[in-house]
Amino acid sequence: MKLIRPLVVLDLESTGTWIEKDRIIEIALIKTHPDGQKEQYASKVNPAMAIPPRVTEITGITQEDVKDAPSFGDIAGKVMQFIGEADLGGFNVDRFDLPLLTREFADAGMKFDYSQRTIYDAQKIYHLHERRDLSAAFVFYCHQELKDAHSALADAQAALSILDEQVNRYGEGQEQIESLKAFDYEPNNEYFDTDRKFRWWNGDLYMTFGKYARKEPLKVIAKKDPYYLQWILEKDFSDDIKVMIQGVLNGQYPKKEGS
Repeated sequence: MKLIRPLVVLDLESTGTWIEKDRIIEIALIKTHPDGQKEQYASKVNPAMAIPPRVTEITGITQEDVKDAPSFGDIAGKVMQFIGEADLGGFNVDRFDLPLLTREFADAGMKFDYSQRTIYDAQKIYHLHERRDLSAAFVFYCHQELKDAHSALADAQAALSILDEQVNRYGEGQEQIESLKAFDYEPNNEYFDTDRKFRWWNGDLYMTFGKYARKEPLKVIAKKDPYYLQWILEKDFSDDIKVMIQGVLNGQYPKKEGS
């Protein structure tokens, strides 16, 4: 790969996926220069908050691993200097890593503007060039081209063939389709409601709209400004939200499933 400008490829591990609230727990940067020279910088980061068990399960990073690590504010200057004027790359950096990094810099009192740099996001390129539809799955699992795609019967037959092959591949010697039930199809339950007006974070429920958006947990708002919650009951919100808000006004706070 030949470069005209330096390129920094980065990856962040964090306490979660909420850009406005979650914190970095590990950062890694690899800088490649046009002459082929490479540098790297990596550090654990103390997020000054609890690392959710699910994050530890995914990343392997525990509270013990970061308790003596620097805060992001402690290393922000080094990170900024390392990046310099380089272009940026990674996997899903456009939607996650770069916005989170920008917010962490802002919290540290530094401005990070990457709008004039070229961003090379491997995930975007991957999704553009490698299809992930039924036809692609049929080729991947069954090694055949799907004829009459988008014909309901052909698509259903292809899906059945794919499931059969998945049992063969992932069923650990079992022939029953029930073997596929062992896989963890974890739903995205970061939000309380389908309209995404309320979001879970660190065990508490936060609003994503209005004057309290992303600022304080719902249980705090209920105590300091119950009239605002009463206003929600009078407006055009879903029945699920109104039932939940009425419960909060009655002192019954919602709990996240699985917590």
